[in-house]
Amino acid sequence: MDFDRVLEKCGNFGRFQFVVLILYGYTNILSSLHYFSQTLITFTPEHWCSHDDLMGLSAAELRSIYSNVSHPACTPLSGVINGTGVVLESESCQDWIFERENGYESLTTELGWVCDKSHQPAVGQSFFFLGSVVGTITFGFLSDHIGRLPAMLMAAISGATGDFITSFVHTLPWFAFSRFVSGLSTDTMYYLMYILVFEYLSPKRRTFGLNIILAVFYCFGLVTSPWIAMWIGNWRRYLWVASLPALGVLIYPLFICESAQWLLTKKKYDEAVTCLKKVAKFNGRHVEDSVFDEFVKHYREKMNQESQANKQTDTFLGMFKTPRLRRFTTTLLVKSVIITLSYDVINRNMEGLGSSPFKLFSLTSTVYLPAGFAILLLQNRIGRKGMACGALLVGAIITAVTGFLIAFLDPNENAVLLACMVALGRFGTTVSYDAEIQYAAEIIPTSVRGQAVSNIHVVGLASSSLAFYVIYLAQYYKPLPSIFISILMFLGALLCLSLPETLHKKLPETLADGEQFAMNESCFYFPCFQKRRESLTKHEEFKSEP
Repeated sequence: MDFDRVLEKCGNFGRFQFVVLILYGYTNILSSLHYFSQTLITFTPEHWCSHDDLMGLSAAELRSIYSNVSHPACTPLSGVINGTGVVLESESCQDWIFERENGYESLTTELGWVCDKSHQPAVGQSFFFLGSVVGTITFGFLSDHIGRLPAMLMAAISGATGDFITSFVHTLPWFAFSRFVSGLSTDTMYYLMYILVFEYLSPKRRTFGLNIILAVFYCFGLVTSPWIAMWIGNWRRYLWVASLPALGVLIYPLFICESAQWLLTKKKYDEAVTCLKKVAKFNGRHVEDSVFDEFVKHYREKMNQESQANKQTDTFLGMFKTPRLRRFTTTLLVKSVIITLSYDVINRNMEGLGSSPFKLFSLTSTVYLPAGFAILLLQNRIGRKGMACGALLVGAIITAVTGFLIAFLDPNENAVLLACMVALGRFGTTVSYDAEIQYAAEIIPTSVRGQAVSNIHVVGLASSSLAFYVIYLAQYYKPLPSIFISILMFLGALLCLSLPETLHKKLPETLADGEQFAMNESCFYFPCFQKRRESLTKHEEFKSEP
């Protein structure tokens, strides 16, 4: 009488699971508001160095006056001659004229973090990702010692606290500190809630339910947040609005239980039974006490057997001791860096493309829905490797083309074309990012899967601290971020060829299994092509029969 059998008797797809999925959707909205709030608060609109002769002029007139100036945002004028000619001064610019979106006051426009201070938002925001690394390790540790639910609540509150503190800062050190605190909850809040839903949901419904909820609710948060920011009109007040909904997680314990499987690993059998009885009552199921007695007896015996066995346990470092596992692990680490960095840069690089960065961000966020459906429809048909390699390759081509378009076309005249290219680029990176965790978890042996996936994820998060520096490359040459990321994605697609296919295979359980996994498989093995070859072979054999 194991956990899955008891959960089936208590109900594994009833009212309780429906409520849990709704709360999971709410968590996804919070995650999207939190993760991309840093992008919305630091959007830098088109701007020009201020001068008395320029006051009251439209953006088109300012562009005309500055048409012969190489750096209009940072080049001061001593005056305007005949409406077009300018006389330049050698001093640095002290004040600017901003073309604000619907009057929206961002952090950069309020504090004047442009020109010689344009690096400050990138420096401050990089601490957000450093905080996410610390938070992932810290709250991951706490979740194994005090429970998934309290660790998730603590992560959500720390993120909201960091956003709230950010709304009061005026200097770079305080901005960096507050973003670090905010970053502590990044991904951890979502990941721990994912685990709770995963464990209490029917195995047959997990893939569909979790992916659909993620796509719909996360997409909703991304699409609506720019409009909320423009409606509020100020980055400080927007952070208040974005952080306050996180207080809603405090009511989660009223509706959901602690992870029963975690309680079993801690030998808290009575508490695990209490959680399962709550699920059964919520779903309107009556389960005999004898079922729970047998359930507890099963796990007591299992724990005693495991404690008496003197077997050497596998470790994450053990994956580097054999040649094939070492290659797989190194490839997964590098791939995580490439995918995470590409995902962040493409999702945040919205300025200077001829459209309002707010509207462009909102409209292109709709690709999260088709990206989720693409994974559901294609991953079991073309295979994990085909999905990972194909998404990165297509994303690399689109991003490279976008870079060349930015270099040779006027963004103001080709805004629709560039918006379409940005949407396609976000689609490719979203598919790669969402499919990465499952692929890595299937390659890594069961004995080290938890710690290995966590370590790979942390390395990816650490690389995200470079995202704003990559975007900052546009200060030197506008297409440079796109060119840099396209090269990385091409490299990632090539690296995927060295990984084994996991579709329809018995996954490795120990390090020894992992070393032998897919031993004779070619780098260019893809299940979809294999099925086609088998189909053609059978067809030829059928035709040759008398």
